[in-house]
Amino acid sequence: MSAYQRREQLIEIGRSLFAAKGFEAVSVEEIAAHAKVSKPIVYEHFGGKEGLYAVVVDREMRALTETLLTALSDQDVHPRQIVERTALALLTYIEENSEGFQVLVRDSPITDPNSSFSSLWGDISLRVEDILTVWFRKQKLPLKGVSYYAQMLVGMTVFTGQYWASNRKMSKEQLAALIVNLGWHGLSRLEARPQLVFENAAGKEADAGVEIIAEVGESSRESSQKKNDSHDSSATAATGVTDGKAAEKTDDKAAEKAAEKAERKARKQAEKEAAREEKQAAKEERLAAKEAAKQRKAAKKEAAETEPGADTEPGADTKPGANAEPDAAEPDAAEPDVRPESDAEPGDDAVTEAVVDALLDD
Repeated sequence: MSAYQRREQLIEIGRSLFAAKGFEAVSVEEIAAHAKVSKPIVYEHFGGKEGLYAVVVDREMRALTETLLTALSDQDVHPRQIVERTALALLTYIEENSEGFQVLVRDSPITDPNSSFSSLWGDISLRVEDILTVWFRKQKLPLKGVSYYAQMLVGMTVFTGQYWASNRKMSKEQLAALIVNLGWHGLSRLEARPQLVFENAAGKEADAGVEIIAEVGESSRESSQKKNDSHDSSATAATGVTDGKAAEKTDDKAAEKAAEKAERKARKQAEKEAAREEKQAAKEERLAAKEAAKQRKAAKKEAAETEPGADTEPGADTKPGANAEPDAAEPDAAEPDVRPESDAEPGDDAVTEAVVDALLDD
């Protein structure tokens, strides 16, 4: 075996052991035993397990970086295609390089800012941020939160892929579709000025309630102090007890009132939001019905124009001249001609024959 082949063999063995046990649990002796070589061979090529581990991590980092940057390189396509392609590229890498991915996530968690894996996702996040900046400008959205949105997308995809690496209950295509479904539909419906609907209102009311309670308590303490100064010790003690109880009751009432007010406001806001959504849904339903009717009408018109004899009513005679009125001057062929051929009255022939007979007799 050549030196190059021996080096590659040690790298493959080291990657498998580091993925299965982690860096700390693997020893040089174990690496040499799996490779069926002596320990000095490992030291000769890598100087120890640290050097071997560094080579394994570097190779996996370069392979994963090239895969993701290639998926993010073409910005001329539709933004959804970029999301689909990147998610599928990461899952494909995990599927084809499961041991290498385990090495990266096992001893280099992304929560460690000094790890190589963390620096990789930092570089990918910057690339995603550039793409989102272009998209936000086209959609006329503020650029203030672009970097955060980039971190959200990358983090969602990475942690999902890490979970899938050890829980593969669906294919990479199915999981990529889930990631795109959440990521893309979130991006396509971003609000320019997002804000909390329920918690924000409740938080403001709670803060107002705390301020009211503090003011009431301070006022009660000042009142108690003035009364204490104007009475003797026994009267002061009695007044202090009375004022303390009154202050506690006032504080409780103020807190209860503030909580009720916050609850009413949150409920009102929720009802308002529900009504708005219902109204929007009804509007979309009407538009859909209108569009469907329009399409049916257009289809019916197109069918009428393309069918032969479409202008003729059903059941009508389509023969030429069928709709023409009969000629009033043309005599009815079924009626016999009863007009006399001459102007002679009936019986003239008999009179003529009698006259001829009389002349012959003479």
